[in-house]
This record gives sequence, structure tokens and C-alpha cells, in this order.
Amino acid sequence: MVLVAGCSSGDPSSHPGSDSIGGPAASAPAPSASASASARDGVVREPPARASFDYQLGGAYRPPAGVRAVSRDRAADPVPGLYNICYVNAFQSQPGGAVDWWQKHHPGLLLRDRHGKQVVDEDWQEPLLDISGAAGRETLAGIVGRWIDGCAAAGFDAVEPDNLDSYERSHGLLTADDAASFARLLATRAHRRGLAIAQKNTTDLLGERSRIGFDFAIVEECGRFQECADFATAYRGRVFDIEYGAKDFGRACRSWGGKLSVTLRDREVSPAGEPAHVYRRCDSPG
Repeated sequence: MVLVAGCSSGDPSSHPGSDSIGGPAASAPAPSASASASARDGVVREPPARASFDYQLGGAYRPPAGVRAVSRDRAADPVPGLYNICYVNAFQSQPGGAVDWWQKHHPGLLLRDRHGKQVVDEDWQEPLLDISGAAGRETLAGIVGRWIDGCAAAGFDAVEPDNLDSYERSHGLLTADDAASFARLLATRAHRRGLAIAQKNTTDLLGERSRIGFDFAIVEECGRFQECADFATAYRGRVFDIEYGAKDFGRACRSWGGKLSVTLRDREVSPAGEPAHVYRRCDSPG
């Protein structure tokens, strides 16, 4: 998981980078002239294998030359002519105003410990959503499903539901089976709207990919954690790997650059033009 920009607005629907939005629907980007046929006719189109990739969750900008696929927050516009992946934070809430919305409208969908305290991903200060029961999963799938519908309407080709592995941060309150069951609901919704769906990280659920319905993978630091082989085998090269360290990127390029799409980004995925911005891919100079 990477940092996604947010704002302090109490209205979650205006929270860029926030996908814990269940209130009034955010204004979806207007479909571009190149809005994919998949989003219009229900035909799911998988991404091309080994396609040069850019990860733009920290803010949209013009992709570098040669890029064929891009992932952007669902509040951003897709890029005409590219394979566009729509980011949604499906298993956790963004901090700030989005959490306030959940507390006001669906407090029972925030995961709480036996003392009634919210269970929070401490690295990102994001409360976990409660996917432990079938009824809660169905309700959450209806909320997240509206975001997925918005991705399709805007002309994206695929959806990237983040924090599939949130059960690992739940102090035993959630299980891998809970995550797989919720992901299956999201995959059904995505496919119904003509969107492919990515498995985000989580090697423990690779064996469940067919049952869930995942079509490809977006992974962070598979080179660093020596997980690229597992994803490459499971998804026949349809894997977008993002590394955040130059040494890890170099090793991943040497081992996997001809088999997977490997990209180097700064950890905050800053937009081009910002001082922290880093972007490289295995076939790019520098």
C-alpha cells in the first residue's frame, strides 16, 4: 500500500484519493472519447503482459513516453489510448473526513476490538472495515460497488482494490477467508461492469485467485520480498510490480524485467514536477 493524497473536507465525496466514500456520490470524471469498449459493453479486457506502467496514485500527470498502462485514483480521469486502472481503497477507510462519514452513517462497518475501539492500520492511520460477517460484506460491497460503477462509467479498463491484506493488521479479528469472500463480491461487481480486477499484493491468496475472480496483479516490492516468481507464475506475466528502492528495482529488472512490468516510484508516488518524484522502468534510461 502506498500513500494516497487526501484532503481535510468532512464530505467524503470530495476527498481526492479517498475511496472510503459512501455518502453522496463523488462527481465522476466525464468519459473520454476513448472510453474503453469494455466499460460500455460488459466485456472484460485484461491488461497486456509486460506493458510499460506508471503508478500515479499521488496525483495525475502526463505519463512518460512509452507507457502503455497507468493506475490512477478513481477521482482522476483515465488517459486516452492507454490501459487505465482505477484505484479504490476497498478494505480500509482513508483517515480524516472519510472516517467521520463512516462513523456517522455506518459505524457498524468499522472494525472494532472487544473494547469497542477502532482497529487502525498504524502505518497509514486508516481504520479497517469490518468484513468479518456475510451481512456486513454485502453492505460494504454495495458501497464499494458504487465506486466500481463510477470507474466503469468514467472509462477505466480495470479496478485495483487496495488493502486486500488488511486482515494481517486486524489482530486476529479478520481472516484470509473474510478477505477472499469480500474480494469475490468486488470481482463479480467489476466483471458485471466490464472491468478487469487486480489482486493487490498478498501471496497468501494466490491460490484463491480463480475462485475470487482476479484477472491480473499489482504488487509492491515483489523484488524486495522475493515474491515475483509466485505472481509471475500465477498471472502469466500480467503483473505490474512497483519497487520503491533503487537497489531492489535494479535486482528486479535483472531477474524479471523481461517477464514482468517493473517500475521504480517514490514511496509517496508524487506527481511529476514535485521534488520527491521518482519514475523509472527497466527499459528507460537513467
